[in-house]
Amino acid sequence: IIPMGSSIKPSLTSLAFTDPSCRRFNPLHVANATKKLQNSGLQTCKLFRGTIGSISASSTGGAAQASTATTQENFVDWVKKDNRRMLHVVYRVGDLDRTIKFYTECLGMKLLRKRDIPEERYTNAFLGYGSEDSHFVIELTYNYGVDKYDIGSGFGHFGIAVDDVAKTVDLIKAKGGNVIREPGPVKGGNTVIAFIEDPDGYKFELLERSPTPEPLCQVMLRVGDLDRSIEFYEKAYGMELLRKRDNPEYKYTIAMMGYGPEDKNAVVELTYNYGVTRYDRGNAYAQIAIGTDDVYRTAEGIRVYGGTITREPGPLPGINTKITACLDPDGWKTVFVDNVDFTKELE
Repeated sequence: IIPMGSSIKPSLTSLAFTDPSCRRFNPLHVANATKKLQNSGLQTCKLFRGTIGSISASSTGGAAQASTATTQENFVDWVKKDNRRMLHVVYRVGDLDRTIKFYTECLGMKLLRKRDIPEERYTNAFLGYGSEDSHFVIELTYNYGVDKYDIGSGFGHFGIAVDDVAKTVDLIKAKGGNVIREPGPVKGGNTVIAFIEDPDGYKFELLERSPTPEPLCQVMLRVGDLDRSIEFYEKAYGMELLRKRDNPEYKYTIAMMGYGPEDKNAVVELTYNYGVTRYDRGNAYAQIAIGTDDVYRTAEGIRVYGGTITREPGPLPGINTKITACLDPDGWKTVFVDNVDFTKELE
């Protein structure tokens, strides 16, 4: 059994915690109200119970639909004003020092902070191209004694924007890195790219792009129904569909989802391969963390749009940072973190 320190205690992305006072839409309330009205109709109007029962069920059913519609409408309006940003991506590695060395020497990242939690038998390291309060960063997790993980077939790659792909590839080769796709145009496009692998087998796509404030620019995940995923990420997560491209020659379609232009912000790249509806997610990749002004309302909206809440909204024991966690339709995990609490934790 792999220790779940990687979910990450006392990190923002961890710890089973349920707040019984959490605010959420509960369709059972509507169902109970309907049942009471129907029962009342049966008791007071037995002569007309068929008619009254029909009217009660119809009218209260309409109220339930109206309530749900209103909840969705209110959430859509609110989420547009919510200050959301992709904070970090979390995954597990077998040798933390080896990975840090590769990322800093070959990919030019900085080690932002590192912490060891011996009582939980794991260590975290945060790396990236800028401070956590303004950049998307990587959160690595090493679980004591576990040196290998299964990446699975569902996780795709991370994307890094660089000024010169060929030059970066030469540097990586000189440091002993594994280049699995030499520099050249992307299939079906003109952007110059290359692919490398880190020591644990995670793939990184190098994209040739003008200087950008967010070099760590993509997380690619494979999904079984692209339209379903786009709708979920738009409505439940409040992301925008930045662009969509179909490549029939290579039998795949991609959709870029995010909270701002992809040349300035990190994005999620959803990929649909023709005819493939399910993937093995493995146990290596963990989740993406996203900032929000209100984890309680975020959880409400995710429920309304069919998402699965795996961690009820509430504060984490010990540090009091409020989070909620959920799964998308394909089972990919996302953690939403209170913006104010996150800033305090960094301080």
